[in-house]
Amino acid sequence: MKTVTLNDVSRAAGVSRSTASLVLRGSPKIPETTAERVRLAMTELGYVYNRHAANMRRSESMTLGLIVTDIRNPYFAGLTMTIEEAAHTAGYTLLVGYSRDDVERQSLQLETMVQQQVDGILLLPATGSELNAVCGIIDRSSVPVLQVARYFSEELDYVGPDNIAAGQQLARHVSSLGAASAVLIGGPERSSARTERIEGLETGFTGSGVVFDSSLSAAATTNNAAGGSEGVARVLDQGIWPDCIIAYSDAVAIGIYAELRRRNLEPGRDISVASFDDIAMAELLLPPLTSVSTYPELIGHQAAELLLNRIRDPSLRPQRSLVEPALKIRASTAQWRPRT
Repeated sequence: MKTVTLNDVSRAAGVSRSTASLVLRGSPKIPETTAERVRLAMTELGYVYNRHAANMRRSESMTLGLIVTDIRNPYFAGLTMTIEEAAHTAGYTLLVGYSRDDVERQSLQLETMVQQQVDGILLLPATGSELNAVCGIIDRSSVPVLQVARYFSEELDYVGPDNIAAGQQLARHVSSLGAASAVLIGGPERSSARTERIEGLETGFTGSGVVFDSSLSAAATTNNAAGGSEGVARVLDQGIWPDCIIAYSDAVAIGIYAELRRRNLEPGRDISVASFDDIAMAELLLPPLTSVSTYPELIGHQAAELLLNRIRDPSLRPQRSLVEPALKIRASTAQWRPRT
């Protein structure tokens, strides 16, 4: 039986071979009516696309790797979905791995991505990542790596939120409430994002009269609801009752809400609560959560675009792109009043 080729498909559909090829790769440049005609011709002729052979000819795998810490975090889930969509639009398949914020597991995932001959890797670094360890894996294949949302080196591309500006915005808002004290709860202690958010909070509170103690070691926890519950329990058990509890992330804030209520304290009334990320759930909480939006969708699009540019031109200097945050004020702070 004669093998059906892409030329056969293009002739049957009445389009050029290049157009048929773009349809195969899912390119958005082709009108849907034309793409449907090509797909119909493929079905009628029984065309089977040999991706492996095509990739061998192109010397590319047309795959990208993404390693994140934890897909259960809604922020990271949104980031992953956006990157996958951007990869799909560009004709790439995305391979996803999860480090669970463990550097050894991350190294194994990087090894696997390199062995799968991905064309580029997007990495949300595990806490404690080091350049030598990562480069020891990727330099063997020269696969480009882009850091997303967190970073550990300025020698690799990075796309993420402007965490310092986010902290400053939140500090100015908390100061305007008449709060006398604030504490940050949650987040991996050595992550770049937490370090920068603390820096932004400290500079934003400077001269405001708000006491902000970033040295509370008990406040650093995991980046999830359990970490929020654990962190606020440690702080309150020390006899500290701040006017405002600032969550490292909205995922952490969920646990803070739960722990406060276990102690018969109402978020937004007895203690104001604010946060970072502004995931969709933030405005659905009771009371709705004040949060600084750090736009994971925009970060995902920019990260994918920058990595694809790096693949096309490896000679580019390391790029650093920061997404501007925006404070969303809601009842968790707006309804709070200073204690008398």
